[in-house]
Amino acid sequence: MRLAGRVAIITGAGRGIGRAVARTFAREGAAVVLAARSGPELETVARQIVDDGGHAITVAGDVGNEVAVGALVQRALSQHGRIDILVTAAGAAHFGLAAETKLADWDEMLAVNLRGAMLCCRSVLPAMMAQRSGTVINIGSVVTSRVLTGCAAYTASKYGLLGFSRVLAEEMRAHGVRVAVLSAGATDTALWDAIPNPPDRKLMLRPEQVAEAALAMVLMEPNATLEEMTLLPAGGVL
Repeated sequence: MRLAGRVAIITGAGRGIGRAVARTFAREGAAVVLAARSGPELETVARQIVDDGGHAITVAGDVGNEVAVGALVQRALSQHGRIDILVTAAGAAHFGLAAETKLADWDEMLAVNLRGAMLCCRSVLPAMMAQRSGTVINIGSVVTSRVLTGCAAYTASKYGLLGFSRVLAEEMRAHGVRVAVLSAGATDTALWDAIPNPPDRKLMLRPEQVAEAALAMVLMEPNATLEEMTLLPAGGVL
């Protein structure tokens, strides 16, 4: 129970990487606050955690909405009185050539992948700064280290997240708050369901492996910080 006594907010917790992080952190004793747009998915994850002996509450809402994010953080504080961990796993992805990118797709990816992460970070920081402790993990992507065609808008959003996180890490260093980016390679989640002829999903990372990497970042001793990690499938898929 290495996270006993800690409170973690996880966005995108209804599926994929977010769900795996939530279950992993709860297994280690954290009280988890689950956030996503889909209430029914969140409730399913929460029931699984409670059935396994953990503690979870759910807050349905859009991370790109400032009011919704504020309500999420206030719910966590009113329930637990503190916030120790934030993992921004909520994400949107649409793929296609840059010349054919739809403006609505571009706007959604920036709203969720960049604006949403910024709003969540900004909202938890006052509590973490007051505690002089806390760890923020923003889920990035391998697209910031490898050029992949057909995902220009997605790449732009993740580069923005990486740059934002680097600056935030420097700004928070004196306050005892750690900010990290976990960039995952191809991970077998529902994101690939809509992509024709995807790589062999058996060769991809499992969400649970990404969750274990996030756990390692959180468990660093207070005098150390693992600010950027790139996790790739051993077989070299993406």
